[in-house]
Amino acid sequence: MKIKNYINREFVNPISNSWLDNYNPAIGEVYGQIPNSSKEDVEKAYQAAAKAFPKWSNFTLEERSKILSKIADLILEKLDFLAEAESKDNGKSISLAKQVDIPRAASNFRFFANAITQFSSESHESVGLNAINFTLRQPIGVVGCISPWNLPLYLFTWKIAPAIAAGNCIVAKPSEVTPMTAHLLGKICNEVGLPKGVLNIVHGLGTTTGQAIVEHPKIKAISFTGGTKTGAHIARVAAPMFKKLSLELGGKNPNIIFADCDYEKMLATTVRSSFANQGQICLCGSRILVEESIYEKFKKDFIQKVADLKVGNPSDSSTDIGALVSKQHLEKVKSYIDIVEQEGGKILSGGLEVTLPNYENGYYFQPTVIEITDNKCRLNQEEIFGPVVTIMSFKTDKDALTLANDVKYGLSGTLWTNNLNRTMQIAKQLQTGIVWVNTWMLRDLRTPFGGAKESGVGREGGFEALRFFTEPKNICIKYE
Repeated sequence: MKIKNYINREFVNPISNSWLDNYNPAIGEVYGQIPNSSKEDVEKAYQAAAKAFPKWSNFTLEERSKILSKIADLILEKLDFLAEAESKDNGKSISLAKQVDIPRAASNFRFFANAITQFSSESHESVGLNAINFTLRQPIGVVGCISPWNLPLYLFTWKIAPAIAAGNCIVAKPSEVTPMTAHLLGKICNEVGLPKGVLNIVHGLGTTTGQAIVEHPKIKAISFTGGTKTGAHIARVAAPMFKKLSLELGGKNPNIIFADCDYEKMLATTVRSSFANQGQICLCGSRILVEESIYEKFKKDFIQKVADLKVGNPSDSSTDIGALVSKQHLEKVKSYIDIVEQEGGKILSGGLEVTLPNYENGYYFQPTVIEITDNKCRLNQEEIFGPVVTIMSFKTDKDALTLANDVKYGLSGTLWTNNLNRTMQIAKQLQTGIVWVNTWMLRDLRTPFGGAKESGVGREGGFEALRFFTEPKNICIKYE
């Protein structure tokens, strides 16, 4: 199957007629092709967006809201179809795609369909000066949205929904590794009657297509989710051009477990927070820090739970761990297993590639638990982004906090304790943008989402996203 660029409500070939192979991770084989788009394709998409902007930005809030709600409805109507496409393209289990990815994509549109109707301007009366100030929030214009491969439709819509709700038009690039559901979203947008040029999707490599979006002189804002190295490159290009930037980058998140936690609830959630989506979620708790008094018990119980996880074909509803997204990513994960011994670690469970009958070329890997004693080792400092976690013990609250903060990342942290004082003290001092206490991945879409340190710049979600995709303009009126 050939996926095409979606520009001005039409599906078109790349101008160069150059194509990239698209792989099914479960079988390790090419099952389609996508455009290898050039700077010229991006320019074509920009022109369509720029032409659409004056009309779209003047749609009433109710009109925009109605269209976004229709998109949400249609995503849910096509849930099974979209989940199958996501699973085939990404390697994630079909059950996960049905339960999480596709429903969340619909929720993204539904939330911002409602949020835009509540996003209000501000006014300030200058008492005694006979003046009033009011601040408009106006759409930026044409914006660029670049999304990753781990949660393809989920994160693609997380950017697109607030951008178009706020009245912008978009040049978007999904990951070249997982393009299918973005392509299908274009078809959904046509079905609901999204006007021409409001959303334009160009496929291709980050180094060419993505680069062309970032460096385009008239694309005024960039929202990017992906690796820290790529985010740093985008900042170097976009900052001197005075573009607005939202960068949601890497994570090496601590999962801090105290002896006074609800043990069984913690254990079940920790298995999920370690290996959901093959560990390919920026919010996974990949560094498990356990209070010394329960460390040996936790180690035994956790390893037993992990051993029960089924590595299997993503289309099997009983599969817990599907395929990694690509051969290249599988090799990256394996490279960290190769250094365990020299980094002073010990593999307690897993650590091997898996070959499934009838799917011998697929990209499968065992869920892996590594015991370490030095937080400075590469296994604890670098983002592996796979089904690999480390565990180590700590003695005091201070030790736990020091270990948790001793990385360059600061996206999220998870804290397991029933001590209120400890909860408040540690949660306030964790150098992260998000802290979960006695839970994980419980998301309220009204809340700000993003990280500290090298985990990113800016916040997404709720009114934070609508603020990012608008420019404030203050108007002061003096009267007699």
